[in-house]
Amino acid sequence: MERLKLYGFNNLTKALSFNIYDVCYAETSAEQQAYIDYIDEQYNADRLTDILLHVTEMIGAHVLNVSKQDYDPQGASVTCLIAEQQLARYGSDTLVAHLDKSHVTVHTYPEFHPENHLATFRVDIDVATCGEITPLSTLDYLISSFDSDVITMDYRVRGFTRDIHGNKVYLDHPVHSIQDYIASPTLAKYDVDDMNVPHANLFHTRMRLKDLPLENYVFDMDLADVSSLKKEQMLAALHVEMEEIFHGTGV
Repeated sequence: MERLKLYGFNNLTKALSFNIYDVCYAETSAEQQAYIDYIDEQYNADRLTDILLHVTEMIGAHVLNVSKQDYDPQGASVTCLIAEQQLARYGSDTLVAHLDKSHVTVHTYPEFHPENHLATFRVDIDVATCGEITPLSTLDYLISSFDSDVITMDYRVRGFTRDIHGNKVYLDHPVHSIQDYIASPTLAKYDVDDMNVPHANLFHTRMRLKDLPLENYVFDMDLADVSSLKKEQMLAALHVEMEEIFHGTGV
C-alpha cells in the first residue's frame, strides 16, 4: 500500500490500552500471599522499566523522562515520557518541549480474597503516541513478557491531520482489527473476540488462553498428592475465573 503523504506535523493521537491477567490456584491464605509476594518481586518497578524501555525502542521513540515506584504492600508503577524524535537539551534539566510528547505507563494490581482459592495479577499498560509512530507493533512482545492468561486490548485514534492537498485525515494507517498486528502462532493459543467500531476508529480485542495445564496454575502445591476429582474442581474454578474476566461479568 502506498504511504499516505501528509502535510506538516502528524497530529493524530494513537492510544493502546493493554490489560493482562494472570490467574493462580492457591489453596490457602498462606499460598495466596506467597504467590502475591512472588509476582510482586517478579514484576517490580525495575523489571517493568526494562519492558517499557524496550517498547519505546520498538516503536522508534525516544525517552525523555522515567518515573517508577514500588508500592507497599504490593504493586508497582512506571511512566515513561517519550517523543517521536530526540529533543535538544539546554542546561541540566531543561527539555525543549515538542507537540509530539507521548507516554508509556504500566501499573500492576496483585489481588486475592481469603474466601476462595484463587489469586490474580493484573497488568495495565497504556501507550499513547502522537505523530508517525504507532504502538500496535509491540503487541507480541508485551504478550510474551507476562503470563498472559486473559488479555483485553483497546486501540483508538483521535484528532486529524492533513494530506498534502489540505484534506483532513482521521486514520493514517489501515486498521481492521487489533488481531492483524498479532502473530498467528500467538493467536492460535487463544480464543479471540473482537468488538470494533471502525467508523469511530475504536478497536477492541479480548483473548483467553485455550489450554490450561493444571501444573502451570498451582503455587507451592504437589499435584501428585491431589485426587482426580480435586484436580477437576481446581480446573473448573480456574475456567470460571478466566471466563468471568474474559466477559467482564459473573458466570
